[in-house]
Amino acid sequence: MQQFNSNADSSAVSDTSAMQDIQSDVVMHDISSQTGVSYRYRQLVEETRIVQSNDPYGVFSSAIWRLPTEILARIFLYCIPEEGNWVPSPDVAPLQLTRVCQRWREIAVDMPSLWCRLRLEVGDGNWQQRAFCYDSYLKRSRGSKLSLTLECHNSDWMELQSLLQPYVDQISRLSVGFFSGAGSLPMADFRGLSELVIYTGGAATVPAVMHSIAQLPPTMRSLKLMDLWCDLTVLHAVKDLGWASLINLEIVVDKLDSFVRLLALCPNLSSLTMIGMFTRIETSEAFAHPKLQYLRISGHLNLDSIVDLGLFNAVTLPNLRGIEVRNIGQWPHEQFNAFVTRSQCPLEALIFGGGVMTTDQQLAEYATLFPSLYLVKDPTRSKFYF
Repeated sequence: MQQFNSNADSSAVSDTSAMQDIQSDVVMHDISSQTGVSYRYRQLVEETRIVQSNDPYGVFSSAIWRLPTEILARIFLYCIPEEGNWVPSPDVAPLQLTRVCQRWREIAVDMPSLWCRLRLEVGDGNWQQRAFCYDSYLKRSRGSKLSLTLECHNSDWMELQSLLQPYVDQISRLSVGFFSGAGSLPMADFRGLSELVIYTGGAATVPAVMHSIAQLPPTMRSLKLMDLWCDLTVLHAVKDLGWASLINLEIVVDKLDSFVRLLALCPNLSSLTMIGMFTRIETSEAFAHPKLQYLRISGHLNLDSIVDLGLFNAVTLPNLRGIEVRNIGQWPHEQFNAFVTRSQCPLEALIFGGGVMTTDQQLAEYATLFPSLYLVKDPTRSKFYF
């Protein structure tokens, strides 16, 4: 990375080493580490204040202000928390960046990428005040794709929907929390949505959630239902539109008979993660899904269970490349071999987590049948995926 030197008049500066150290640290710091850059940002602010207080004529501080805009902008990006969306706060970036000086404020406000993630809540506190703050924040995104977390703590989303209306086509990722009997929020209205995560505050919110996701926008690619137990009754109420475009689905199901219904709802699905209290699935013939590549299943059975779930009798998956299973008890070896023969799938990975009973002979057979197979038996992989 190019290093920038101070252009200050040497006759006016008796000792510039301190300022050069500040510049060198900022410019040469490895910004691949978010924690380091975030720490460096705080250190830079503190050093700036110290230098300014000891330099009333601005000779030393002028070097900091001459750092190129692109360097400061890069540092600003790494000041943003890596995970999650957040509520606007003057003590947290990006708002914090706007309070250091006028130049920093101008740079931060002119960076739409700093204003694309936000947590919005409705139902608590002074809504009008928060709505004004949310709107001011979102305006700075200037048409960029938005990643939002929405939480409803009463029975009505209308205030939040009204606020988001001007930005609805920008929203590409949503995490939505349903609490305290919140009503439904039609996800089909978010016309640019590609990723959706739903989490709830209890079983009472299930009707509102299912009504909200019964129809999804055709732009949807990924859906994650974190703590919502879906059964066949619930899934039969889902319309195909929107779900048909899903590529990734992570879901908690009540009984394994929801498996085939999910595959039928999502003909373009590439990756499926299912968690549930599984019982045997009954089927007269195997359902063929031509596009599923990765299947992850985590049940809730005792280690000594010998229940035959009938899982691999229910499907034919000609494009399957990877399987990971946990907590399903006795591994259906013969049934799986018949499934692989029937599907003729290009299997590349087979991972057995905790709660799956296999034998060394079975593992050796898989290694022989698939010489390049990534085969793992790891009992420590025992927890649920979510």
